[in-house]
This record gives sequence, C-alpha cells and structure tokens, in this order.
Amino acid sequence: MPRLRPLAAVTASLAGAAALAVALTGCVPNKADATAEAIAVSLTDSKCTVSTNTAKAGPITFQVTNNGTDVNEFELLATDKLRIVGEKENIGPGTTVNYVVQLAEGKYFSACRKGMVGQPNNVAAFTVTAGSGKTVSQSESKQVAQAVANYTGYVKDQAGALLTATKTFAAAYSAGDADAARAQYASTRAFYERIEPTAEQFGDLDPALDLREADLEQGQDWTGWHRIEKDLWAPAGYTPVDGATRTQLADKLVADTQKLYDLVHAKDFALTIDQISNGAIGLMEEVAGSKITGEEEAFSHTDLQDFQANLEGAQVAYGVVRDIAAGKGSNGKDVVSKLDAEFAAIAKTLAQYKAGDGFVSYTELSTDQVKALSDQVNALSEPLSHLTSIIVK
Repeated sequence: MPRLRPLAAVTASLAGAAALAVALTGCVPNKADATAEAIAVSLTDSKCTVSTNTAKAGPITFQVTNNGTDVNEFELLATDKLRIVGEKENIGPGTTVNYVVQLAEGKYFSACRKGMVGQPNNVAAFTVTAGSGKTVSQSESKQVAQAVANYTGYVKDQAGALLTATKTFAAAYSAGDADAARAQYASTRAFYERIEPTAEQFGDLDPALDLREADLEQGQDWTGWHRIEKDLWAPAGYTPVDGATRTQLADKLVADTQKLYDLVHAKDFALTIDQISNGAIGLMEEVAGSKITGEEEAFSHTDLQDFQANLEGAQVAYGVVRDIAAGKGSNGKDVVSKLDAEFAAIAKTLAQYKAGDGFVSYTELSTDQVKALSDQVNALSEPLSHLTSIIVK
C-alpha cells in the first residue's frame, strides 16, 4: 500500500524538490462534498475514533481528521479483519479529508495505521444496516455493471501479464543474469503498479510484494520487488546475496504474484464502482506520496516508469466510470471536462522524459522539472478527488 518514505532515500540533488513534493502531498484529498450525514473520524498518534459505529448501506462519507504528528490512514476491513474493503491513505498531520465508500449491509471493522506501516490498530466493529432507500435507474445500473465488468477484466489481464513477466524476470535474477534482470525490472513492475489498489485489498500480500526498506519493522522479513532491487543496484557497502538466497527471493516473488493472480481470478472476486474510482484516486496519491519524491525506487531510480504505470492505471479506472460521472448533471460534466484535460496534460509532460522503452533516471530531473510534475499531479488530483462522490450519489 502507498506509504510516505523518509527523505533520506532521496538523492541530494533532488532534496529540495522532494521536500516540496511531500508538502504538496497534503493537497491530494478525496474531497467528497461534505454533508450532514458525514461520519467524523479523528486520528491521533495513539488511536482513531469513529463518531458512530453504524451507518445505512449505500454511499457513506467519512470526514477524517488527522490530529496527530505523523501521516496516517483510515481503513475499513471485512469480517476477517484482513481484506481491506476501503481505505484512505496519506492523510497528513492537520489534514481533514472526506472519504466516500459504498458499503453493502453487513459487519465490518474500522481501523487506522499510523505511519501507514505495520498492523492496523484501534480495530473496532462497524455495522452497516439496511439501505437508505436510494433508487438507481435501470440504465444507470447497466452502466455500473458494464463498468465493473470492464475494469474487472482489466485487473485480471494485468495480473496475468504480471505473472508471466515476473516468472521471466525471476528466472533471470535467480540464474545470476543481473543485466537481464535489471533490464526487465521496471517494465515488469508496471503491471503491478497499474492495479496496486486491488492488490492492497488482500491483507499482507501488498507488503510481501512491494515493501520498501524504509518501512521494515524490527525483525520483519523483507521480500518482494524492492528487496531484489537493492540486490540488483547494490549501494555502496552492500554485499550482494549468494545464489541460494537469490533463488529464495525469486521463488517467493513468483509465489506471491501467483497468489495475487489466483485471488483476482477466483469465482468470488468482485469489485464495486466506488472501489474503481477510489482506486484511481489512490494511484495518483501513490504518485504524490512516493514517485514525486524519488523514494519509490531508491536504488534503481526507475520512478518515472512507476509514475507512468500509476497514471495509466488511473486513466483506465477513470475511463470505465467516465460516462457515469458525465451523466450526473452539471457537476459531473464539469469534473469530467477537467479530468480529461488534466490527464492529457500530465501524460504529455511525462512523455518528455521517455528514453527508449523506458524513462530517464529520476536523478536526471532538475528541481524545477520535479516541481512541474508535482504541480500537475496536484492539478489532476483536485478534480479526481470528487469522482467517487459524484458517481455514487
């Protein structure tokens, strides 16, 4: 799941720009229109408090305020307390955001996660009762069903491509062919970055695949892409692992990727329309939280390729709900118009840094170039933050 990283991982040449980007991250809220029905949530460094433990089924707005000193996230968990049915990440200190999620009648749990690492804390029961009686037209129901089907198909396709590419990458890494593994690293990870919000729904699977060194807890086993990244782009003073360890890391990466593939291809795998739109929002928050600062790929500096993949994933998620939003009156049309323009603008800027099949190293960007990208991320994120509240109202 997206996490803000310590700036120690950012190269000195980008330190000023990284600090700017972190400051701007607080400008990426999920700004649902506040209503009298919004449920207040207070986060501190030691606990999170939800003003009520029940709500009616349908679109629910949580007004989340971080009164602590560290970045935090608010989560809604399924009955197993593992699967995440909704989450709002990157809530900076002193920030209030409105988070919209559509929940069916049933039992859930609310929780928070200070620093966005480790296990969720202050897990508390949250009950969703029979709905408020909101009706949806037959034509809109068909639109929603088609959007969900289209995006579900996209997730399954990306998971399949990820599994195939990961097996090839892992074989090269395990065999000690570092050049081949380095060449495949960013392009293979792109499949994962496009659908990361879906992977985050499955308990500890995302940390197993995508945990960064800065987020390791004491005694925690470090596996996944970034563990291998460090070995392939060994920093000064680091001793590369032996062949047996390479094989172990490669096999674990493939096994966890297979789990993701199996989960999204399972008969009971299902997505909701708000998960799709919130996924688009989350992907751009991921860009603001770690790609802009250069902290995502601390050793390979392939952050721009991750940036591109996050943007592509957000575009697909937006694309499948676009017509639904456009049909929601003048507000919907206005948001769609802004999003169309901002997606095009940021894609054009990012294309300037293409190099062959990939992108230039993130360390080659100047402070001004990083600031320009950060400004565009925030320009896109502002209208995007309204998307969920528009399509579920």
